[in-house]
Order: sequence, then C-alpha cells, then structure tokens
Amino acid sequence: MSRSVTGGQRKHTKAKLVGSAVAGALALTALGPQALAAPLGAGGQTRASTALQAQFAGAAREFKVPQSVLMAVSYRQTLWEDHDGRPSTSGAYNVMGLTRVLPGDVEQPSAQDRLAHLDLSGDPAVMKRFDAKKAPAAEPAVDTTAPGLHTLDEAARLIGEPVDAVRTDAGRSIRAGAALLAHYQRAATGSLPADPGAWYPAVARYSQAPDAKGADAFAERVFASVRSGESRVTTDGQALALPADPGVRPAGPAKKALAADPAAPAPECPAGLTCDYRPADPNNYNVATRPDNGYDIRQIVIHDTEGSYDGSIKTFQDPKSSASTHYIVKDDGSLVTQVVATKDESYHAGNKSVNMHALGIEHVGFAMKQGSWYGEPLYDASATLVKYLAGRFSIPLDREHVLGHDEVPGPLDGYVAGQHWDPGPFWDWNHYMSLLGADDCAAPRMPAAGQVVKVVPPFTPRTTTYYDPATKVRTTFDEPVNFGYLYAAPSTDAAPLSDPYLGEQVATEGPNWGNKVVAGGRYVVADRQGDWTAIWYGGQKAWFHNPGGRYTSAVARSAAPVVLKAKGDAPVQVYGRAYPEDAAYAGTGVPVQGSNSASLTKYALPAGQAYVAAGDAVAGDYYYGGTTLGTLVKGAQTFYPVRYNHRIAWVRASDVQAVTPGTR
Repeated sequence: MSRSVTGGQRKHTKAKLVGSAVAGALALTALGPQALAAPLGAGGQTRASTALQAQFAGAAREFKVPQSVLMAVSYRQTLWEDHDGRPSTSGAYNVMGLTRVLPGDVEQPSAQDRLAHLDLSGDPAVMKRFDAKKAPAAEPAVDTTAPGLHTLDEAARLIGEPVDAVRTDAGRSIRAGAALLAHYQRAATGSLPADPGAWYPAVARYSQAPDAKGADAFAERVFASVRSGESRVTTDGQALALPADPGVRPAGPAKKALAADPAAPAPECPAGLTCDYRPADPNNYNVATRPDNGYDIRQIVIHDTEGSYDGSIKTFQDPKSSASTHYIVKDDGSLVTQVVATKDESYHAGNKSVNMHALGIEHVGFAMKQGSWYGEPLYDASATLVKYLAGRFSIPLDREHVLGHDEVPGPLDGYVAGQHWDPGPFWDWNHYMSLLGADDCAAPRMPAAGQVVKVVPPFTPRTTTYYDPATKVRTTFDEPVNFGYLYAAPSTDAAPLSDPYLGEQVATEGPNWGNKVVAGGRYVVADRQGDWTAIWYGGQKAWFHNPGGRYTSAVARSAAPVVLKAKGDAPVQVYGRAYPEDAAYAGTGVPVQGSNSASLTKYALPAGQAYVAAGDAVAGDYYYGGTTLGTLVKGAQTFYPVRYNHRIAWVRASDVQAVTPGTR
C-alpha cells in the first residue's frame, strides 16, 4: 500500500484530478485567493437575475406542468444549478439533471487504478497477506444503453431540439425537463391536471429509480419542497423562489418492497431510504462487537467509488480484494446497500486506527470523464444515512467526526504520500454539512490570534486545467472546488505551503494536499495581517486570503473544542495511528505489532503552536481480528486526535496540555 504521489496509485475524483502518470493530470489552476467569491448575498455583488425563474414559468405554461412541481424537481436534482453544461459524476446535465452517458464518456480504470481501491485494512499485519497478482483486475462495464442514462436524449426529442443544446443551455434544459414530466404524466394518468399533488407518478418516474420504493423516496423529497418552499441564489447569480404550498397532498406512493435476499440480514437503515444488504466477503472485514466492550464508533468516513455500483459490489464480495465498506449510496440516491454490519470493522480507510472506530460510506459515480459535481439525490440520501448513524452512535456532526477519506492519515511514514484523497475537491462540504444540520457559520469578522475558527472557503468556480496524456490535449474550464490555497506568507507571490512527505509538487495539482485547506475543518488562528489570516497547520504558519473574515467562522466559546499545545519547549511527536504501548500486549495472545510505537518522523507539533483536538483523549488500542471474534488490546497510554493539517493525526496526551482558546 506504499503508494507514492508520482506512482499514481491513489483514489481520485471523477474529473481525474490526479496529476499522475497513470491517468493524467488535472491541475487545479486557481486564480489565486482573489478568485474566491464572496458568499452569495454578500455586499458588493451584482444584483441577482430572475431570468431563470421566468424560464421555469414559461416552460410550465407551455407544457402544462405545475410550476411548483417543475421547480421542485429541478431543485431536488441540482439546486437549480446549470454547472455550465458539464456532467455530474454519473452523467447528469444542467438545471433539470437530465442524463446522457455514451460508452466513450466512461473512464476505464487502469490496473494501477484498480489496485488503489484494494488492500485497505490499514493494518500491516493484514496487508502483508495481500497478493496484488491475484487481486480482482477489472469490474463490469457500465451499461450505457440503460434508458435511465438517456433521459436527455428522450427529452430533447420531445421538444425537437439538438441534444447538445439541451445539455448546455439552461432554458432548453428546463423546457425539455417539463416536456419529459408531461410525457410521464400522460403515460400514467392520461391527463395533465392542474393539481400539483396529482403529478406524483410523473415525479416518481423522473427519478429513474429501478424500484418503486426508490422512486417514491425521490417524489416525497420533491413534494416536501413543494409544501415547504425553497429559495436560493445560484452560483451564477440567478435568484429563484418556490413559494410554499403546504396544502398540497400528493397522490399516495405505490409502496412496493425490494425483492430481498432471504439469506441476507436486514439492513441497518433509517426510514425513508430504500436499503438492501449484499454482504461483503468475510475475508474483507473483521468480525467484531462494536460499539460494545470498549470498541466504540467515533467517526464516519466519506468515500467515492470511482466506479460502478455493480463493480463495487463485485470487489467487496471478492475474497482477494481486502477491501470493503459499510454502506454504498447509489449515484441517483435510489438505493443504499449495506455490505458490512456496523458492529464489524470494514477495510475502507487504509488506516487501522480509523477503520477500528469508523463507519465507511461509499458514493457511486462511474468515473465520467470530466464529471465534476455530485447530484442532489445522492447528497440527500447520504445525509439521511449519516444523520441516522450519527444519532445511533452519538457521533458529533462536525468535520472532525464526518471526514473525507482524504483526511485520514497514512499510518506510518511509508504510507503518508500515497494515502487516498477522495471524495475530492468536487464534494461540496459546505452544502453537505448544512444537510446534516451543521450549518452554524457566524457573520464574517476578522478573527484574532488564538481563536478557534472553522475555515469555510466557498464552493465557487476557479479556473481548472485538465491534461489528458493520451491525447496530449489541455482543456481549461471553471469548476467549483471545496478548498482554499495556503501560502508560507501573506501574499499570493509567496511560496505555496508544502508537505515534507510529498516532495516537489505543482501547487495547483489536485493530489497536492499539502497546500490546501478543505471546507469545514477547525483550526487555531496563528496570526493576521491585513486581509490575510494564518492558522497553525502541519507545524507551520499557513496563510490564506480572508477579506473581512469572509472565509472563516468563529467557533463560539461555549462550543469551542479542546485546544492543545506542547507541554514543554520540545516538539511533540505526531502519530498516524493510535496503538497501545508494547507492554499492553502481554498475556493477550496478540503479538506486539511491527513498528508498534513509531511516529510520523517528518511531522511534529512545535512548542508554542496550538491545534484543535478532533475528539476526546482515547486509549491506544489494536483489534486482532478476522472472520471470527478476535481480541481487543487496550493500552494505558492515551492519545488525542488532532486536526493537524489537511488530515487528522494523533499526539500522546502526556505530551500536550489543554489551553483556553482566545477570543476576539
């Protein structure tokens, strides 16, 4: 699993933001921090346009679709965003989320790409048994002939417009979506009623869910928006409002259960989601008793599959893959599949300490070339699942406990550079956390040194460059991303921040996580100068442009997490995992693990710097498991998880002291 940045064996995002020899490079060539737009509605922006609202009204009249239904369908597909006509990670386009996927649109992973998705126990004792030569080398091809992947083609025919025009133009997308809804409604009822609630059959079919329960789940979300109303300003400045209509009573859902595998256990799933259970092979996880017997669940790790749903299931059911997860969310939100029980330790994060105490959730996207956004149905289904799991296991809904795989550290020196970085820069953390009810941003204000802040760069477009080594063609376009750039001094002319494990990097490449701060993480302010703020980050003072405090949110003193500093004048060691001390293994029958007490030797927490604890101090532990119940070794030595840099890390509790965070 020693995956170097130059070797390309890493998980990456849908637009192939890899910058590697394996699949090419998509350099995130941002226009510097000045390109970070103010949050929508902030002072100084130009007046929002209502042109898109008028196009919804016109299409609703033309095709006799209730405007509330048309707007709510679009909202639940794309939040009324046109994404500049670029595809989602699963082939949806423009405001109405109409789909078009051709064989040439789907990225075919190389053998090295496939290996990067395997061998994820994060436990060297298990990893040494992994045989790359016997590992599954391919996954089933995406069936690009499926009608659900060609709603754009069908809708374009209904309005007599070219496919490319419907794909790229928001107005045509709205007309095509309205025509498709009307077509579905006529097929279901033979009429186009004025009552919005009577459009339930058309809305359910629009989801393209393969079963009635999944279609009903989408329709119920749509009609919830009709009843409650919605409003927002889009990224390109379109102001839209869907007035609340609480009196709407949608036609009842056609309840129809999924055909269940009688041998499979019932999925652990919230009401309102369509769920099934397709068990992973027992060799791809450890049987355990979480959260009992001191083996608690602390975090949820967000992943993306970079492949098809069927391919992911096949991988997790192959005993040679040494990879699994707990749940898979389909790209259209129509189905959540559990593959490992929450009580068991799945192999998903590539770090044993994280795997032991986390739940993994994969999100399907079948590697659309240049796909650069996730659809709203996937976000909705995922957030519903995460809220259920967080409530059940008392997991705080913040970004130190709901992590991306990119925030999981390499356990030892040899694994740091090649650790995965999904779900990647196109995952809208700000929006996702708001769906979880964690949208607690304070009004902009320049923070002071010592304060704890949440860093919240807006999910807005920057200029990005995609390089395809096969064709040697470089394409430039604008894409929203979820991070801000970090510098060694308060200037865009200063050196980009660097990481000692990555070596020489191109600052704008996606895999170069050393100079990027991802939305939602909490850090301690180190300094400020003019419109620039510095945070303590990876043993360094990391600067980012923050005019008026626009990209930080002060954490209230009453809700402030523990802030840690070194106890003495010597730098504190930083660890990529939290194992028990050697003596703790005595009498357990479990061998002392190799490099059991090794730290990450290129990292340190210098004296005088302050870092946010990413949870309570916990005893170092190691679970010696397999296909039957194993042994949990718990030490006397305790560790704090900390928000160290782009990733979480650990420090020994005996080396640090808790300090009072500063105030403004």
